[in-house]
Amino acid sequence: MQRRRTGLIAVVSALGMTATLAGCGGSGGSSDVTLKLVAADYGDSKANSSQKYWDRLAKEYEADHPGVKVDVSVYSWTDVDRKVKEMVAAGNAPDMAQIGAYADYAAKGELYKVDDLLSIPVQANFVPQLTDAGQMDKTQYGMPFASSTRLLFYNKTLFSEAGLTPPESWSELAADAKALKSKGVKFPYALPLGPEEAQAETMQWLLSGGGGYTGDVGTYSIDSPQNVKTFTWLKDELVGKGLTGPVAPAKLNRADAFSAFARGEVGMLVGHPTLMQIAAKKGVKFGMVPMPGVDGRTKATMGVADWMMAFKKNRHGKQIGDFLNFVYEDKNVLAFSHEYNLLPVTASASEAMAGDKDDQDLAPFLDELPASVLYPVGRTSWAGISADIKKQIGKAVSPSGSPAGILGSLQITATTEDSAA
Repeated sequence: MQRRRTGLIAVVSALGMTATLAGCGGSGGSSDVTLKLVAADYGDSKANSSQKYWDRLAKEYEADHPGVKVDVSVYSWTDVDRKVKEMVAAGNAPDMAQIGAYADYAAKGELYKVDDLLSIPVQANFVPQLTDAGQMDKTQYGMPFASSTRLLFYNKTLFSEAGLTPPESWSELAADAKALKSKGVKFPYALPLGPEEAQAETMQWLLSGGGGYTGDVGTYSIDSPQNVKTFTWLKDELVGKGLTGPVAPAKLNRADAFSAFARGEVGMLVGHPTLMQIAAKKGVKFGMVPMPGVDGRTKATMGVADWMMAFKKNRHGKQIGDFLNFVYEDKNVLAFSHEYNLLPVTASASEAMAGDKDDQDLAPFLDELPASVLYPVGRTSWAGISADIKKQIGKAVSPSGSPAGILGSLQITATTEDSAA
């Protein structure tokens, strides 16, 4: 991991003195331009709203670029993707959007290529997996903005009382969950397959079983033998034996599972860096380990990235590119990552975080990034398929559910939607 980052940093250093912007657009200069940015809110209150981050960034940029104004509107994750979609449909596309997916807009020819916006050093500095995930047909349109990976969190107090050590395999996880249940733990393993973020829990388990949403050639393989085996094991060995708690997985959302963990009611669950903050505030002593796999530590973990994209509608390519080069400076990437307990999307900022003793709580998540697998966000069909997974996957582990049947149904839908796209 360190060698890969160092190599990228060397590329950045070598190119830094000679790189030029490839920015394009109808406006040749930087005068009298207002850039409109729509962004998602990563805060959980007004006190730490992302609006504050963007307002500070815009003010700092405008001070050195008197002819450019940056107008930022921040919306909740519940609303931001819909808001951008409505703006584009009405012919009022923002200059930039920082949201969850870019593929639909790229497929319609509405986005600038990253090559036309960012300097060579900035492009070279993105974490490689994130660069790859931002591409459609080998052309990058999505710029990663925030990322995270997943680890298995466990309650140290509950584990100590039950005389347990963190699991490294599925069989050990099931045995630990059984022991926790015997001690009266409400959720031995919390399995959130509710509509909030079921696609994430699902993907992590599929990866730990040697499968995933797509196969080696990139096509959907939702009903692969490995995936069916994984959900059959979840249904029979965890849910069927009462080891996932009193709430049916199909009705348990990620946020509710996190809250239960912070109340000391959960023995184990898959979590991202934000859970550290939530649990620490409530005084829960917790540990974090890589996700167990079928016979030992899983070979891949789930990575998640959110995306910045730039629309061609207003022909402000040159100004957009200049602003985004500023956005991706290390100080700004690290400031955002620190504020919201997220991982940097650039190699140099990741290197800085890895070497900072104050960031050691994030080190385990950084360590997982090189082997992480992201959603297939470069496929225009993914948004619809993700929504279908949220609605259907919980049924696969219900008492009357059929893992093969549900995964097969999702595969048919995925194949159909992918072909249409």
